[in-house]
Amino acid sequence: MTGTIKINKVLLSVLAVLLLLRVQLKAQGPDIIGNTKLALKTGSSRELSKNFNDIIELSIDGEKSSYSKQHAEILIKEFFKKHPPADFQYVHQGASKEGLKYAIGNYSFSGGEYRVYMLIKRFNGNYLIDTIEFDKE
Repeated sequence: MTGTIKINKVLLSVLAVLLLLRVQLKAQGPDIIGNTKLALKTGSSRELSKNFNDIIELSIDGEKSSYSKQHAEILIKEFFKKHPPADFQYVHQGASKEGLKYAIGNYSFSGGEYRVYMLIKRFNGNYLIDTIEFDKE
């Protein structure tokens, strides 16, 4: 009987750890890095803007300003029309001790490439894009 009790304790411990991991993963929210990559690869301003904070700093070819989420979506849509995506790949990703995330990638289109910089911050428990910059290579 003591063997059965030990097995039950081990199973309960494993279940507790799995439950804790699930709660932690859920708290991190959706995969913003993966969702953003897909949106950039497919040229979907709507999907990309789902990852924006309410106010976002947007820079395209050095024209930098703060925009509402809705206005930034329109500007990104125009960018995708002018430069339809051929591909998008991350070249570097990281995070700070303070919880900021960042990513750098290459956005390819038929006429060349843009380097894309993103700063992702936590707002009300959700990670959202705070800054996104498109600089022509």
